[in-house]
Amino acid sequence: MDVAPFELERWFAEYEHDADVMLAESGVRSLPASDFDTDPGELGYVIPTKGAPDVRAAIADEHDRTADEVVCTVGTQEANFLVFQSLLSPGDHAVVVTPTYQSLHAIPESICDVTRVPLDPPEWTLDVDAVAEAIRPETELVVLNNPNNPTGRQHDEETVRAVYDLAVDADAYLLGDEVYRLLAEDPLPPVTSLGDRAISTSGLSKTYGLAGLRFGWLAGPSEVVEATERWKDYTTISPTKFGQHVARQVLTGREAELREDALAHVRANHEITAEWAREHGIDWPDPVGCNAFLEVPASFENSATFCRTVVEESSVVLAPGRCFGDAYDDYFRIGFGLPTAELREGLDRVSTVL
Repeated sequence: MDVAPFELERWFAEYEHDADVMLAESGVRSLPASDFDTDPGELGYVIPTKGAPDVRAAIADEHDRTADEVVCTVGTQEANFLVFQSLLSPGDHAVVVTPTYQSLHAIPESICDVTRVPLDPPEWTLDVDAVAEAIRPETELVVLNNPNNPTGRQHDEETVRAVYDLAVDADAYLLGDEVYRLLAEDPLPPVTSLGDRAISTSGLSKTYGLAGLRFGWLAGPSEVVEATERWKDYTTISPTKFGQHVARQVLTGREAELREDALAHVRANHEITAEWAREHGIDWPDPVGCNAFLEVPASFENSATFCRTVVEESSVVLAPGRCFGDAYDDYFRIGFGLPTAELREGLDRVSTVL
């Protein structure tokens, strides 16, 4: 398995540890561990290894599935990895809507042939006909991240249903990476509720500010779940005991409260960031979630030049668009989910550079 370097993570590795402000963070501000009961008891494996039945049942209720059709994972990253390894083989083909989080196309590309279908700027709309044209007889999987990272575009229910129907017609599956779904004021139904060829992956990192838990899941048809379980025996075996312990508290009692707090926080920061962008003549795409994909100011050659200048002169990390593909070198990703005081500080520092 020969996989491409993860450009965004390599960029973070170079700069994030020494910078003062992380304006490239892609989730909502982190919650303190003191907000939760942090004693999970004995630190053995989670049994059964695909997650405790009550936790899986809570996830299943949200995804129109049964508890047996859910696998709990170490973050959404593992959930996606398990799906790719379980469904794709050399000689297969996958269709991936881009720009998106690199692993959603890089892992499939390490296994089989992949066709990337680009969103149309500046609104980052999805041309369903382009997805149809990309599908081949050997297509096994279509991948859609919704709401989209990095653009913040939320494709509507009609569009998602149309893409699902294309997958069904091709006897393929639709994988919906939905880590930002609940950061929409009016979230769409999860992809997996569409039918027996649909899979949803998600987790607690983005909406709830619990990235350090490394707790995610996949929900889908039984044959997919069984295949991913076989692969999971070779990856992490079970979700983390601590992660599941806190996840249970979120999913079976505090989900509504924590989500509303996160939405209120993002609403306020959204307006602050939008005002900052407009002050600098930068078009604001009004994203869903806590990321925006903005055009690099004209005085800078490309995204890497701009973001490197910002971090070296102001100690603020932004994400170059090129980390999401060479076609996006005129853009940068900014995250506005961090604590509001840090957001204001970071924006002021970038303003000084501009």
